[in-house]
Amino acid sequence: MSYFLWIEDFENSPKVTANDVFGSMLDEQSLSENAEQLKNALKKQGVFIELSFQDGLGFIRNKLSQIDYVILDIDLPAYSEGDDMNADVSLFLKDHYGHDSNNEDEDLLFEKCKELKKVAGFHIYTELVVELGFPKEHILFCSNHGDHLKSIIDAFKTAKISCPPIHIKKDPDVQAWVIKKHEDPYSCLRRGIIEGCQYLSGLPENKWRFNEFIKKTENPVSFDELPDYLSVLENFLPLGEQKRKSNSSLYRLFIRVLAHEWEAAEPKKLGGQQEVYAFSSIMKMARNWSAHGNVFEHAKPQDVAYLFIVNMRAMFDLGTELLPYEKNLLQLFKGATEQDEFRKIIGTSFNNRAIPLAENYANLLADYGNTYQAIDFHTVLNELQKKKAADGEFLTKGIYKIFWFLTSSGHVYVPPDKEKMKSFTNLKYQFKYFDYSKSECLFEIGRHIYNASFAEV
Repeated sequence: MSYFLWIEDFENSPKVTANDVFGSMLDEQSLSENAEQLKNALKKQGVFIELSFQDGLGFIRNKLSQIDYVILDIDLPAYSEGDDMNADVSLFLKDHYGHDSNNEDEDLLFEKCKELKKVAGFHIYTELVVELGFPKEHILFCSNHGDHLKSIIDAFKTAKISCPPIHIKKDPDVQAWVIKKHEDPYSCLRRGIIEGCQYLSGLPENKWRFNEFIKKTENPVSFDELPDYLSVLENFLPLGEQKRKSNSSLYRLFIRVLAHEWEAAEPKKLGGQQEVYAFSSIMKMARNWSAHGNVFEHAKPQDVAYLFIVNMRAMFDLGTELLPYEKNLLQLFKGATEQDEFRKIIGTSFNNRAIPLAENYANLLADYGNTYQAIDFHTVLNELQKKKAADGEFLTKGIYKIFWFLTSSGHVYVPPDKEKMKSFTNLKYQFKYFDYSKSECLFEIGRHIYNASFAEV
């Protein structure tokens, strides 16, 4: 999901105002009439609330990287009741409103703060766009202070800056904008990668196992080099939409950087874990394909999210629980199989629900593989890629299917007759799904990518 900074003073009901702006995006039970309680509750849902010009200014100057979009009120108090005015606001009043901080005239200070209040949103906007380079299309003006519209419009005119649209909070376009941005695939992918890299950079060295995949003749990757690798990935995808003219090209380059370290590595079943072998095999293939072809030329956000999750699960020992950043990235897979349905799929009989594996295997071999005996699914895909005998979409989908083949058991004996190869009745063996319920992580990855893997079956 995408994260929002909402700078709002709640002169009206906080609960009603939050519902007007965010609607169904929020857990209704978390809404409170107490502004501080609402602030704490919404932070857990990716909405950071600041209640004054001073707090909003402090956030954008110090924590802007934590959010993707900004919702701005026009009318904001200079600082919250009970707080003292800090040096930043004092300097701001001096530079823009001619107030000397040494002047102890409280009435004059009150008047200057009142003057600032009417156009506080304008100052936050210009700080974001002009000083900090924040994309203006990621900012929404949202206010019920119709009496102050003229003040802010005049402020934009004076600064010779185009005034952005200003919406009333109850305007349906507000919720539509918020929900669209909240679910924007690019923003969700970018935020998930950022949070993933930040989480991984805080892990101890004993969780780093990538060197175990490195060939003995090669130099291992030092744990000290890890921060640089994660930093590159964290900052790879730009924020602004105008900066990402071709997302697919950007995704392809990201995959290449992500998988580059696997050049000197070989897939292994570390600690007897079949899933580690699957993850490392997927990344080895992704590295080779990204370096020697255009397989990922039309990669989508969910493809990048999948490879990012797989890569980090191979490189690090992350346990069996699904991590928060993985949960956010998996939300990019629309139409995920429901949990109960997926339990039925992985728990049904050997010769029934494992059919997608057998069918995909048999059909692939019938069209491209050895006509006398079954061979590894990923071996066939590699050969197809080397011979340029399959397009990128086919091979990208194969990256998903490898997860199933390398974490499940069984094999298919394929008769030499190509036509019979496609008939289920001629398959002596079929694949049996791994018991993914033993691992929350594998279970969630599996149910989210299941339809993406077998949609054509």
